[in-house]
Amino acid sequence: MNLNQRIQLIRTGFSSTFWIANTLELFERLAYYGSKAILTVYLANKVGLNEEAGFLAGIFNLVLYSLPIVAGVFVDKYGFRKTLTACFIFFCIGYFLIGMAGLEFGQDVVNLFGKRNYVLAVLLLTAIGGSLIKPCIVGTVTKTSSPDSRALGFSIYYTLVNLGGAIGPMIALQVREEWGIEYVLIMSSITSLLLIVGTLLFFKEPDTQAVNEEVRTFRKVFSDMILVFGNLKFMTFLLIFSGFWMMFWQIFYSFPFYITDILKFERFELLETVDAWCIIILTVPVTALVSKWKPITAMTLGFIISSLSWVIIGFWQSIAASIIGIAFFALGEATQAPRFYEYVSSLAPKNQVGTFMGFSFLPVAIGSFTAGIIADWLRISYLNTNPSMMWYSLAGIGLVSTLLMIIYNLIVSKSST
Repeated sequence: MNLNQRIQLIRTGFSSTFWIANTLELFERLAYYGSKAILTVYLANKVGLNEEAGFLAGIFNLVLYSLPIVAGVFVDKYGFRKTLTACFIFFCIGYFLIGMAGLEFGQDVVNLFGKRNYVLAVLLLTAIGGSLIKPCIVGTVTKTSSPDSRALGFSIYYTLVNLGGAIGPMIALQVREEWGIEYVLIMSSITSLLLIVGTLLFFKEPDTQAVNEEVRTFRKVFSDMILVFGNLKFMTFLLIFSGFWMMFWQIFYSFPFYITDILKFERFELLETVDAWCIIILTVPVTALVSKWKPITAMTLGFIISSLSWVIIGFWQSIAASIIGIAFFALGEATQAPRFYEYVSSLAPKNQVGTFMGFSFLPVAIGSFTAGIIADWLRISYLNTNPSMMWYSLAGIGLVSTLLMIIYNLIVSKSST
């Protein structure tokens, strides 16, 4: 597709609701990534939950990324506009309550329940409501794009997601330095409040007849779960692939403490954005470069590159090495990420591709939760005694996952011949 064709598709291939939904998504991602950038540092240093900060952040993302397929039932039942509004209401209240744990006036309430119980409860509240966002926005993109423009529509959507990941932490930095780390959560709450207003004023319900899809019910969701979880080959691959996300989430769980405590660079949010900026720059050219490779080959190479990136950070303990290491990690991510969904679709039975693709987020959820536990262990065990060992351990996790993927591929290839 040449440039003129792309411009024509942008002009005619999308309804106005498509652009409104993606604008809402951009600002929601700014709020999410801004809060995610500081969450473990906030929980450890401000709230005083140092030994469980990673675990609690992992629980939050586990719920946020594992519930969307169930949340899709609410979209089908109540519509996109109502569900999206409910999502932003949950975010608005949830972010504020998380921030209240670090505010002086909130301490009586926090102490009434206990810090850990309070934080866990409000994180779960925020994540449960926030899980509604993905089926709302992805569904809207599908229904407000013409068949010819749908691929471009999702490209725009993913670009805006990464843009939010790049800009959100930078805004969080300014808020933290100006008012305090707890006000980053308040900023996310205010942003969510504005998103409620924006949804009610500008978002129009997409044409539900635009795409012929089966209406989801809780019975259908749980039958799909049984079908997917019963596919041993598929579940084995997803569990192996969660190793990548165990590494990825350390950018937000372990990396900030290393940057501030060991390298003495207080503006850790800036370094957290390196991955997102590199993904924006690298994805298209790297995808084109490996487009003729087998998906499993591209994913394996991506795993190796991402794994070795932590060795760079651990061996040369400097700001420059940290930036290069995260950029190297992003190169590995850009190498494997686009081919992941292609490979998932190839594992699914021909008449069940949609069902299996709906569960492709599971490695993110599993990896996030496990990464939180690993982060607490790495930080407590090695941060102040042998910080390099933190990153060598992550490289080891990645290389073991790579080896498991190679073994998995050999077994699968042999069994299919």
